Amino acid sequence: MASISPECTELKKLYDECFNKWYSSKFLAGNVSQDCEDIFKLYRACVWKAIKEKNIDQLINDARKERPFHDEAPSPPS
Repeated sequence: MASISPECTELKKLYDECFNKWYSSKFLAGNVSQDCEDIFKLYRACVWKAIKEKNIDQLINDARKERPFHDEAPSPPS
């Protein structure tokens, strides 16, 4: 499956592969290490960049004002 932006698709594939490998070989064995964190941060930054370029961030902010989360949501990367 492609990402929100073509520029992010390769990072998404890398993250998906890392996550699936980690989940099946480590997490299910009780290891909760953060093996894919670096790739995830790169992918998340790419996605947020695309969200901002498409002005979807304003829609997200508006939705949060209308129905804010009960718990504090993580801020997008700067």
